[in-house]
Amino acid sequence: MESVVSMLRALSAPVVVLDLEFTAWEGSHAAGWSRPGEFREIVQIGAVRLGPDLGERGWFNRLVRPVRNPRLSDYFIALTGITQQRLEAEGGRYPDVLQDFAAFVGDEAVVVLSNGSDGLVVAENCELAAVPCPIPAGRFIDVRRPLAEALGVPVAVADSGALPRLIGLSLNHREHDALDDARSVAAALRHVAGRK
Repeated sequence: MESVVSMLRALSAPVVVLDLEFTAWEGSHAAGWSRPGEFREIVQIGAVRLGPDLGERGWFNRLVRPVRNPRLSDYFIALTGITQQRLEAEGGRYPDVLQDFAAFVGDEAVVVLSNGSDGLVVAENCELAAVPCPIPAGRFIDVRRPLAEALGVPVAVADSGALPRLIGLSLNHREHDALDDARSVAAALRHVAGRK
C-alpha cells in the first residue's frame, strides 16, 4: 500500500473517515469475539467528511440497536458512555442507519478511511442483517498501519482516540465515541499530510 502521506496528497475529492463502536465484553477483543454469543454488532457509526484540504465538511453520528445482543454489556457502557436507555431512545435499525450512512458517503467520496478494520465490521453486520452493503468493499481502506508508520509509533498503540496525544494535540474528544474518534483520526491525517 502506498504511504498514507502520498495518498492524502493525491486526493482530489472528498473522503470520509469512519469509526465504529460495536458490542464488546471484557476480554472479547483479546479473544477475537470468538466466544459463544459474541458478535461485533455495530452500536455507533461516527464519521466525518473531509475536503481535499482535509478540513471537515460534514459529520455523521448515529446509534444502532444490536439484534443478537440487544442488551449492552456493563463493559461496553463503561467504555463508550453509551447507556442502554440512550440506545433504546436513539438507536435505529442497522439497515436503515446503513442506508443513511451510505447517503452521507455519497458517490463522490473517493474512499472511506478507518483506523482499523471497520470496513470488515460493516460487511459482517450486513451478513448478520442479511442486507447488501450499499458501499462497495473496495472503497473501505484501513489506514492504521501506514498512519502509525507515518507517525513513527507502533501499530499497537495507534488507537483512534489516542492519536491526538501521540501527535501532541489536546482535543476535547472522548475516546471510544465513534464521532470523536473519527475526528481524532482526521486530525492525525492532517498532521501527517502537513495540513494542520
